[in-house]
Amino acid sequence: MTAYDEIGGHSAMKLGVAVFYNRVVADPLLAPSFEGISLARLRAHQVAFLSSAIGGPQAFAGRDLRAAHAAFSITDEAFDRMVEHLEFALRDVSTPESVTAQVLGVVEGLRGAIVQPARAVG
Repeated sequence: MTAYDEIGGHSAMKLGVAVFYNRVVADPLLAPSFEGISLARLRAHQVAFLSSAIGGPQAFAGRDLRAAHAAFSITDEAFDRMVEHLEFALRDVSTPESVTAQVLGVVEGLRGAIVQPARAVG
């Protein structure tokens, strides 16, 4: 049984991602970054990505993560806050701790492709 199966498959993943984005857009630090972005599209994209990462049947066919996030100037602080919201969202929907740890490990492994290095001023 995969972690995807263990959490309850597609419907459980959709619920977890919906809770995650509800938390994100309510966060004053993160909310401005999501203004004007289709949350429905983003949720579907995230469901496919996370499902693929934990053994689900969906193949993730999104853009290269570095290219997809380059325009957003994502900081370590914002990344950490997103990871925190993801962790609490997974707990909110009763995801087993082992699966939560697996998802968070996958996400943390992507930090280098998502976080933009600070630019020198001057």
